[in-house]
Amino acid sequence: MQTITIRDEFIKLGQALKVAGLVESGVDAKFVIQDGLVLVNGKVETQRGKKLYDGDAVQFDGQEFCISSAVK
Repeated sequence: MQTITIRDEFIKLGQALKVAGLVESGVDAKFVIQDGLVLVNGKVETQRGKKLYDGDAVQFDGQEFCISSAVK
């Protein structure tokens, strides 16, 4: 599982997908999220602006990554 380390308390789901390299743009992120193709902590998430915090897990297109915050 890949880990995405963030410098702030949270990152929005659309941004996290871009940082992880799973989508090329915010528009791509918007569509895959709206289509219900992204899971956050095992549940379908359709909000592009969903805030992800330390320990949250995201699954998309057979890949999974975890959020790790440098702010503790």
